[in-house]
Amino acid sequence: MDSRYLRAFVAVADHGGISSAAQALGYAQSSLSAQLKRLEADLGVSVLIRQGAGSVLSEAGARLLPYAREALELEEQMRRVAHGARPRLRIGAQQSLAHVWMPEVLAALEYGAGGAEAGADVELTVANRRTLEQAFCAGELDVVFQYDNGMRAPGPHAVVGHDRTVVVAGPGHPLAREEQVTPEQLLGYDFLVAEPGCTSEMLVDRFGRDLLAGAQLAMIQGSLSALLRLTGHGHGLSLLPELAVTRELQEGELVTLPLAERIRPVSIVAQWRPRLGPAEHTLRVLLDVARRADPLPEATDTARTAKAS
Repeated sequence: MDSRYLRAFVAVADHGGISSAAQALGYAQSSLSAQLKRLEADLGVSVLIRQGAGSVLSEAGARLLPYAREALELEEQMRRVAHGARPRLRIGAQQSLAHVWMPEVLAALEYGAGGAEAGADVELTVANRRTLEQAFCAGELDVVFQYDNGMRAPGPHAVVGHDRTVVVAGPGHPLAREEQVTPEQLLGYDFLVAEPGCTSEMLVDRFGRDLLAGAQLAMIQGSLSALLRLTGHGHGLSLLPELAVTRELQEGELVTLPLAERIRPVSIVAQWRPRLGPAEHTLRVLLDVARRADPLPEATDTARTAKAS
């Protein structure tokens, strides 16, 4: 099957119509339409439903789309290898993981941690959970690292690490002077979250509801950095992975509150695409390096002990 047909099909799926897809690819609209008809003739099924000024995927087209993306990425990998270039591995990571942990993992990968040679060009995308999931589903990322939100990830995935869950406040916050903080004391203050679905909101949903029943969430439309600055200036509290606030804690811009009730650690989950071709070896090395860099290895040991018993 001619990869040009698949590229035309994916472009229409991404741009929502033949005209805009043709413009993006630099083709005449008639040429793109002809390629799509050849694809449908090869498959013996319609992959698009043409309606008005746009096109939508048929049921067959929706089933085909992830495989078309995968085939185009594999073709790109083969071209790189054939020309002597190293394979490419496209990595995505949540902002809270990219703050400290991910750069350390990639540095270890580059310098051959454990004697392993990565042998690939690595590209890193840092974004929120929603953006990463959209990019992964669109075939634009090969592997993503995220905090576990309690939902089973489809396809290949694994827990590669753990992190403490902490409640942080500004050093001048009234609770920062307490020797021990109870759930009742926490309820008197807003909990800041960066945006719907962000790590801080996810942690409140997963681990904080028993501790924070009745807590008020204050939505900050901005980045993790904005949330940390506002928390540091006393505008509320935040429930976050410890990795996300490592620098701020070291610099004294934030402090962790000594909770009377401990919060469970949160897992770091890697999810990857199957059949990565020449980049498969690099993926395996990356996962191994990530496990070696587990920020909370005792959590892994505890989980193994519990499973064995």
